[in-house]
Amino acid sequence: MAAKTTTVTTGGVHAQPLRGIVRGSALALLALGALLAAGCDDDDVVAPIGPPQDVVPPAAPQAVKTVTGDARVTITWLRNTEPDLAGYRVYRGTDSYEGPFSPLGTTSSLGWVDQTVINGATYFYAVSAFDAAGNEGELSAENTFDTPRPEGTNVTLTPSSLEPDLPSGYDFSTGLARLSTNPETDVHFEVVDGTRLMVARDLSTDIQDAGFRPLDELDWAPEEGWSPTGTAELILGHSYYVWTRTDNFAKFRVTALSNTQVRFDWAFQLQAGNPELLRTPRRTAETMAVSVPGAQK
Repeated sequence: MAAKTTTVTTGGVHAQPLRGIVRGSALALLALGALLAAGCDDDDVVAPIGPPQDVVPPAAPQAVKTVTGDARVTITWLRNTEPDLAGYRVYRGTDSYEGPFSPLGTTSSLGWVDQTVINGATYFYAVSAFDAAGNEGELSAENTFDTPRPEGTNVTLTPSSLEPDLPSGYDFSTGLARLSTNPETDVHFEVVDGTRLMVARDLSTDIQDAGFRPLDELDWAPEEGWSPTGTAELILGHSYYVWTRTDNFAKFRVTALSNTQVRFDWAFQLQAGNPELLRTPRRTAETMAVSVPGAQK
């Protein structure tokens, strides 16, 4: 049966037409009339009842960490599990773990690459999560920081036996190949009785073999394990730490090797004396004396 439009007037109050009331709905009309008869004072306005508002924010992201790069820092974290998760907001500060922090941006992925950094400066990072209702959770709890540094690839050195025609040494601070005798050289390449070596330039420079590891995994200088002779046998695919005389940290990974050349990728930390890079006392002249015969000191 077709619906009709009904206008109800009661107690001097003219109600708007009620659409969709079907003939025979007398009980509904009576109930509505009673409600209107009770009065429509402005003070008696009742807010409409709707679904409950979401005010619960997501949890703070977990396992926030960074990977150091050349004028860049990559921040990653684990995925939140909230069903209404909308994304993440990445923050950066320059003072301490406690902040203050400024937002870098938002993302729905599990990582962020900060390319607005300067090599040698330290940055502190935190991440929060937000949901579809706009609720933002707490900042991540990890003390996450990073100090970007310069890096290079495909550096080629020849053995010291070919000097002075070709350089065997490398200066990480400038990214330049130098003669092994140059005072700015950090390490140099030698072949002794068929053994291929990287040799520290002096007593104030150390080297250590880190094994078959990607270069990015060498984030921190080790507490121990430095070569007592200041030499390390070069092995294809191995990565190495170097502690320079200027108290800087360097690392390199061998990508090609023969008796006539070594090729490697490298990175160098500009920030001298960084507390995260401090190490145990260096070797002495006595231990240096047991170096491979023929190696230059």
